[in-house]
Amino acid sequence: MSVPGRTVRLIGAPTDVGAAECGASMGPEALRVAGLGRALEGRGLTVIDQGNLSGPANPCEAPLGGYRNLAAVLEWNRRIYAAVEESLGAGHVPILLGGDHALAIGSLSAVARHCRESGRKLRVLWLDAHADFNTGELSPSGNLHGMPLACLCGLGPRSLTALGGHTPAIHPQWIRQIGVRSVDEGERRLVHELAVEVFDMRYIDEMGMRATMEQALAGIDADTHLHVSFDVDFLDPDIAPGVGTTVPGGPTYREAQLCMEMIADTRQVGSLDVVELNPALDVRNRTARLAVDLLESLFGKSTLVRRQSPGRPLDVVGPLSVTR
Repeated sequence: MSVPGRTVRLIGAPTDVGAAECGASMGPEALRVAGLGRALEGRGLTVIDQGNLSGPANPCEAPLGGYRNLAAVLEWNRRIYAAVEESLGAGHVPILLGGDHALAIGSLSAVARHCRESGRKLRVLWLDAHADFNTGELSPSGNLHGMPLACLCGLGPRSLTALGGHTPAIHPQWIRQIGVRSVDEGERRLVHELAVEVFDMRYIDEMGMRATMEQALAGIDADTHLHVSFDVDFLDPDIAPGVGTTVPGGPTYREAQLCMEMIADTRQVGSLDVVELNPALDVRNRTARLAVDLLESLFGKSTLVRRQSPGRPLDVVGPLSVTR
């Protein structure tokens, strides 16, 4: 399945101001070198590569008031917000190439505002090894790439929580976290208090990726804007070593492919973050190439095409036919 007639816009954000390790600033170029633009064009998409946004250098400051590099993180997110808002206004699918995950505050704030103004529902798939629900009071490091979901849900500096003019930017009930396997104790309390729907690795191990994604995608319809925030450390480090915060026990290659293919089946992906790719820790751009492979699947690439049944977009149980 390809998505003919759609335009995607690549927006590079070469910074690691929110991260613990330097190197994610090289992520956008690694994805381009791995052939992301060509791969998406191969799916029938029109690709506009906007190039990289500019912003402040990483000041490498110590935490102040519980937040590290807050002024620089805020400025990058303001610029990302403007770029994503412009892309959505033009009817394009913005793809943010990070950079660290703190940058999702800007992209999702813009997406949430777009959905409010257009009257569409929003569903957020957060593919990540971490809960990203820390706050300045809870975080031992002050690194904002561990706090984007908390900020988006209204917990954090007002400069970030009100970036899109509405606090909270998103409601916890819109979020589906998938692949989580590293959660601080304070984060765990917050996630439970806010009733965030979390499909951690134990759930995936017990139920399987198919059942997990069926639950995570339940209720999505033609009036839903689906935002996917893909932190590359979602993947098992055995297949994706090029990230700064590896956590063993993540999804395998096939599990990740199934996850992406089932997202593609909804045909509702309206925006995307690809973050935390760190080429300085990678092996011959292996992780970037894997990310591109998975993004092809997210936009419709599949080895086998299932026969369609009346009233259903894809027959998930019927026989398979190979197209040559």
